Amino acid sequence: MEVIEVDVHFELADNVLTAEDFIRLKTAAGFMERPVEQVEKALGNGLLNVSALCDGKVVGMGRLVGDGAMYWYLQEIIVLPEYQGKGIGKSIVNRLLEHIEGCLLPGTGAEIGLTAVKGKEPFYERFGFETIRTGMKKWIEKS
Repeated sequence: MEVIEVDVHFELADNVLTAEDFIRLKTAAGFMERPVEQVEKALGNGLLNVSALCDGKVVGMGRLVGDGAMYWYLQEIIVLPEYQGKGIGKSIVNRLLEHIEGCLLPGTGAEIGLTAVKGKEPFYERFGFETIRTGMKKWIEKS
């Protein structure tokens, strides 16, 4: 079977991500489904979300969370599998990093963190991220 590469044209849009598109992309990437109400609150509390649109359909996303001054975290950098390798993820990350740079006060710096899915570290290393071994996390649930 012959595989034919198709050139994908996409556009980025800030802060248009819906809870439904967020959930669709997360589950397509193999992550757990979250309740719509929780996702809506998360999107509302975030600093910026960037969506990649192809023919009006959201095919990728990325979010910035943090304090908006010293500490920034890239979250949910997800591109649907069939759209990966087309520069969409790179464009999303670049847009998020440009936003951070635009928000920095003169003479200051900021720490940018992220948690990469195992095996995706080389993608982020191209942007200057380093793997560190000191991270920790905890999961809590409310019944």
